[in-house]
This record gives sequence, structure tokens and C-alpha cells, in this order.
Amino acid sequence: YYFPCQRWLAVEEDDGQIVRELVPVDEAFVKKDSENDGQSLATLGLEQKAKSTTYTVKVKTGDKKNAGTDANVFITLYGNKDDTGIVSLKASKINKNKFERGKVDEFTVESVDIGDLKKIKIGHDNKGNSTGWFLEWVEIDAPSLGQCLKFPCGRWLDKSEDDGAIERIIFPAELQTTEYIPFVPYEITVYTSDIFGAGTDADVFIVLYGSDGVCTQQKSLCLNKREQRMYFERNSVNQFIVELEDVGDIIEKIRIGHKGGGLNSGWHLDRVAIRRLLPNGK
Repeated sequence: YYFPCQRWLAVEEDDGQIVRELVPVDEAFVKKDSENDGQSLATLGLEQKAKSTTYTVKVKTGDKKNAGTDANVFITLYGNKDDTGIVSLKASKINKNKFERGKVDEFTVESVDIGDLKKIKIGHDNKGNSTGWFLEWVEIDAPSLGQCLKFPCGRWLDKSEDDGAIERIIFPAELQTTEYIPFVPYEITVYTSDIFGAGTDADVFIVLYGSDGVCTQQKSLCLNKREQRMYFERNSVNQFIVELEDVGDIIEKIRIGHKGGGLNSGWHLDRVAIRRLLPNGK
């Protein structure tokens, strides 16, 4: 699907709108920059990402005295086919200081398909000033499986508390598992125009609309501020593999925009191309 825009999404330009709804046009109307466009975009990283699954991992630190930890926390997800290997939980999407008392932190974990989630191992390296940690629970949302699983813990990971263990294997609570229709991967290619000031550092998001009023959630294309600074530069082509609700075989329109704010938020969008990927990453 090709969605031409060729307009500003900027408070100070055009009609001042920073969100636009675009409808698809026939491929013949879209100017081909070069025959090699497709090849140059099909980078190994994206090929890998198309075959991978994204998990949203939420971690709740207990509301007890000295419950928080400064140690480095890691997690391993085990499925019925494979496991993720050890993954460090470095950058919380919610809190600058992670694993503080009573707080929930959120992380993104990418992995090849490990199948149905069976258990997790979570622990820390016991390094830093206050290392002991009281872990309340872990929640893992796996959109490609259509499942959100809760792993209750309610125990210390502390050498001087409980049984002295600093890592634990936890199983999901079956009654707290939420099922929903699995998400599917879409390949979204965004073309920023080649005019002065066209690039943006703002948080760009997209919504896909299918027939019969079906639509996806609003999804940011960048994971963090660093990616926002890297992508959507003038005359650039950026490609994303995004797992979203399945809107069916027909995309009737999209809504794309940004949240404004910051120094360079105004954006001149040339066009967007979208492919719904089949399960084998094609």
C-alpha cells in the first residue's frame, strides 16, 4: 500500500496540523526514486526483525523497606521451542531510576520465536550499593501470541533475606493470563521529503484502518528519544517492522502524525508504504 502525503505536519506550516489521514493510491502514481530502493532497504537487521517477536516486559518492585535494587537485573524467557538467552533489563521505558520501591518498570525484549511462554528466570548480579531486591511480579505481553501472562513472585532476591537466592524461576499464573487475537507484523517504510527543514525529532506515530471500522492502536514508530533523533531526517527513508492488530487484507487509510514539542518537531512527509508480512517474514 502506498500513501502519498507531500505536506507538512507542523504547527507553523501549511494548515498547522501535525496529524494527517492518508488513503492508499495505485502503485503507478508513486514516483520510483530508484529501482534499487527495495534492495537497499532490505537490510539484514530488518530481515531478522521481521522473523523476531517483540515482548513487553513489566516488572513490579515490592512496596517494602529496601525493596529497590541498584544491581543489574537480567531475565530469560523460556518457550516450548526455545529460550531468549540472558537479556539485561537496561532501559526502563517509564522510570529513569529503575527497580525503585513500589514502582513498575517496562522493557522491550526482542527474540526469535520461542513458542508458547512456559516460564522465566529473573535475577541480578548483586553489584552496587543496595543490591537486595523484593520482586512483586513480572508481566509479559506477547502480541504475536495474543497473550499477556502474569508471573507472580512476592519474594526477596537477596543474599541476606529469604533463602538467599538472587535469581528465581517463575511460572505464569494461569488464572491471570489474558488472551486476545494475535498481532501481525507490518513493514512500514516512511519517506521524509527533500526540502529545507523537512526532518523531525518528534515522536512519530501511526494508526492503520481496515474495513468495517477495524483499526489498530496508536503506535509510536521509535522506541526511544535516541531513535527519534536518528530517524525522519531530511530526504531519508526509514523502515520499521511493527507488530499491530490485524486489520485484515485491506488497509483503507492510515493516520500518521507526531506529538509535537521539542526544537525540531515540524515534519514534511513525502509518503508512506506499508506491507503486511506473512508469518515466514515474506
